Amino acid sequence: MPIDRHIITDRQWLKIEPHCLGKKSDPGRTGGDARLFLEGVFWIARTVAQWRDLPAEFGKWNSVYRRFRDWGLAGVFERIFNALSEEPDMEMAMIDGTIVKVHRHGQGSKGGTQSQAIGKSKGGWTTKILALTDALGNLVRFVLLPGHRFDTVGVAPLIDGISFDAILADKAFDSNWIIADRNARGALICISQHPRRSNPLQIDLNIYKCRHLIENFFCKLNEFKRIAMRSEKTDASFKTMIYAGAALINSR
Repeated sequence: MPIDRHIITDRQWLKIEPHCLGKKSDPGRTGGDARLFLEGVFWIARTVAQWRDLPAEFGKWNSVYRRFRDWGLAGVFERIFNALSEEPDMEMAMIDGTIVKVHRHGQGSKGGTQSQAIGKSKGGWTTKILALTDALGNLVRFVLLPGHRFDTVGVAPLIDGISFDAILADKAFDSNWIIADRNARGALICISQHPRRSNPLQIDLNIYKCRHLIENFFCKLNEFKRIAMRSEKTDASFKTMIYAGAALINSR
């Protein structure tokens, strides 16, 4: 049965093509149809099918998988993500996290779960995706954490070297060091206060309502079933899938 749900638009392809490996202008062996290969990756991402179930239209499944791994390790998908993302609006930054349950296909990597961002929590084996988005709810950065780790553990690498005028987050990020760091940088703090705080900060509730934008981003990301149900055994492959999905979300 022919696949007619290809999703890469001509506008997106113009930005993607310069970052693909194996172009005729590149040294070494010329690759196959890169656009069709990417469509195959997105088909896998949307359907959570096993790689060996990839429709023959996209080529041999093991060749597509190896190319996916090679491009991921070479940082190609991260460059595609950057190419399809507009200049972020850092008037406001939002931080939040979501927990995804690890599918059984995502377990069993070399070195065991302890060598990946996979941890045991109430929901079983899970991974936490911690993201920073701009004022429009577009992804800027993300980190992976084992599901049982506190959200604040991953904040430092998210905000390192980034300037923004305000920060929005829920009470999971109500941490003294985060507030002190943002105060030192003169950023507006709009973090929901933990009820145990003796002297809670007064936050602008109208600004805080904008936090739904980062929640919307996670809803869109979870439309890629292979991300919503972590099916990648390694963090490297899982990050590659997230970069691929986020690239399409940011360019819609």
